[in-house]
Amino acid sequence: MDILLMEHLIVPLEEKEAEGFVIPLGDVNLVFVKTDSGIVGCGAIDVMALEKFGYPAAKVKPKGNSVADINDLMEGEIAAVNPSGEKLGIKIGMTGKEAVRLL
Repeated sequence: MDILLMEHLIVPLEEKEAEGFVIPLGDVNLVFVKTDSGIVGCGAIDVMALEKFGYPAAKVKPKGNSVADINDLMEGEIAAVNPSGEKLGIKIGMTGKEAVRLL
């Protein structure tokens, strides 16, 4: 039996560092990058639920079949953003990397 563990990475940004997480969930991964002020994640992230807490959040749609890792997340396109994320400048259509830089 294979045991798949969560992957935790430091994602370097120009002015600070973020934390990247890849959590295996069967045949898919839960992937997100968290900064000190918000989160950009795969399609499983509920940005409107996080808005209830005033937490900036956005989710990406992948360039390929799915968001399997941090690179896929950073290269993906923002598909949804909550109002708290919009206040920081995150817009639908920008890349995940651009959105993470704004958090």
